[in-house]
Amino acid sequence: MEINITRDEKNELEFKIDNPTVAEILRIYLNEEDSVKMVAWRKEHYSKPLSFKIETEGKSAKKVLSDAISKLQKDLEKYGDEFKKAVK
Repeated sequence: MEINITRDEKNELEFKIDNPTVAEILRIYLNEEDSVKMVAWRKEHYSKPLSFKIETEGKSAKKVLSDAISKLQKDLEKYGDEFKKAVK
């Protein structure tokens, strides 16, 4: 998976990402954060990567993204453990 940051300011972060599944999961987790004013992604053309944008208020966009990724990782570990127990 490739990610290229195209804009990096305190309350705004834009990047290109080539995986729509990861982009949608990140969007969902970021929307749960109180300091996020806006988060969205769009695909200009099927052959190009997605554009992903985060706007925040009160926290830096990078910090909010980092927090959302940490929460996602914890949830994935929990779901993985539950799945392993279920298939034993």
